[in-house]
Amino acid sequence: MTLRTADGPHLLVLGIGAEGWAGLTCSQREELLQADVVLGGARHLAMLPDVEGQRREPWPSPLREALPGLLGSLPAAAQVTVLASGDPLVSGIGTTLVELLGAERVEIDPAVSSVALARARMGWSAEGCAVVSVVGRPVELALRELAPGRRVLVLSSDETTPERLAALLTACGYGKSTLHVLGNLGSDRESRHGGCAEGWAGESPRLNIVALELAGPAEAGWAPGLPDDAYEHDGQITGRDLRASALSRLQPFPGEHLWDVAAGSGSLGIEWMRSHPSCRATAVEPSAGNAERARRNAHRLGVPGLRVVNGPTRDALADLEAPDAIFIGGDATCPGVLEACLDALRPGGRIVVHAVTLETERLLATALAERGGELTRLTVENSDASGSSTGWGPARTVTQWHWTRPSS
Repeated sequence: MTLRTADGPHLLVLGIGAEGWAGLTCSQREELLQADVVLGGARHLAMLPDVEGQRREPWPSPLREALPGLLGSLPAAAQVTVLASGDPLVSGIGTTLVELLGAERVEIDPAVSSVALARARMGWSAEGCAVVSVVGRPVELALRELAPGRRVLVLSSDETTPERLAALLTACGYGKSTLHVLGNLGSDRESRHGGCAEGWAGESPRLNIVALELAGPAEAGWAPGLPDDAYEHDGQITGRDLRASALSRLQPFPGEHLWDVAAGSGSLGIEWMRSHPSCRATAVEPSAGNAERARRNAHRLGVPGLRVVNGPTRDALADLEAPDAIFIGGDATCPGVLEACLDALRPGGRIVVHAVTLETERLLATALAERGGELTRLTVENSDASGSSTGWGPARTVTQWHWTRPSS
C-alpha cells in the first residue's frame, strides 16, 4: 500500500477550523486559490469559492484502499493542497499521507485541533485525559479506557456516537458516568450539553467530541491476567495465571503483531491488544463457536480490532501478516503448525507454547534441544472448600516453552 517514492507532487496539508474559509489567513487563501488540485472531504470542498480549471477531489471510499490510486493519478508537477480538520496529525489525514508518501513530500500547516479546544472547554490537561478516535471505527474502542475516575475525550464519528457511547457505558456498569457533548467547537454555532449515561436523551450535532467522566467498577485493568470470568468461554480458556506468565514472556511492544493460535475465547490476543492501543493481534480458531465468542469478547473489552480467522489451523496461518510474537495454546501437535509458526516469526520475535499432554511435551523437548529457549513447568493451585475445611485444588500442570528468534 505504501507509495513512498521521490516521484509525484509535494502536498500541502492545510488544517482548517469549523469556520472554514472565513477562518483562513490571507496566505492560506492564496495557497488554495493557486492550487492545481484540492483534495478534502465533501464538506471542506463545499466551503471554497469557485476557481476556474481547478481540479477538486473528495476523499474516496473506502479511504485506505482507494487513496493510493487517487494519489498516483496526480501529475508530478501539480500544486496540491489538502484540506483537513484542525490539526491533520491528530487522528487525521495528515498521518495517513505521511505514512504513504513520506514526510519529505508532505507539509503540514495545522490549525488548533478539536482535541485542544475540547480540553480548553473542559479545563482538562493533556496529561490528565485520554483521547480515543471512533471516526470510522467501532465505538467499542472507548471501552478499553474504562476505569473509575478516568477522563476520556472521544472523537465522534457523527451525531449518533454520544447515544451509542451512553448505551455501551450503561451496559458495562458505567451508567453513572457523565457525558459532555461539545459540538461545532471553534465556530459561532458551538454548543455543549451533558448528562448521565444512564437514561441519556437529547440530540447531538453531527460534529462533536464527547468528554467522558467515568464512574463505575474497577474490573479490567491493563496488566496481563484478567479474571477468567471477564471472558465469555466454554471452560477451554488459558487461566489468568498462565495467561500472565505467557504475556510476560511475549513482551508486547507498541505497534507489534501477535498470532494467537488455537485462540479459544481470544483471551491472549485481547490482553496483548489491551496493553497498548497500537498493538495488533490475529486470533486463529478452528471452532466457529469459539471464533464468535472471541469476537464478542474483543468488542466488550475494548479491542474490536482483533482479527479472528476461523478455519483449520494450518491452512489459516498461510496468508497472515508475519508476527512479532506467537502464542500457541493448542494444536501444536497438528502436522506443520509449529514449523509454520517458527518459520513466520520475525527476527527478534518471541514464541510461547503451552503443553498439557505428553505428546506436546515431547514436541517441546525436541524444540528445546534443537533451538534452545526456556522450558518451564507451571502448576497453579487454588483454595477449594471440602466440607467444613479448605484445601488446595490443583489445575492441570502446563509445560511452557519460550524462545526468541535471534535478531540477526
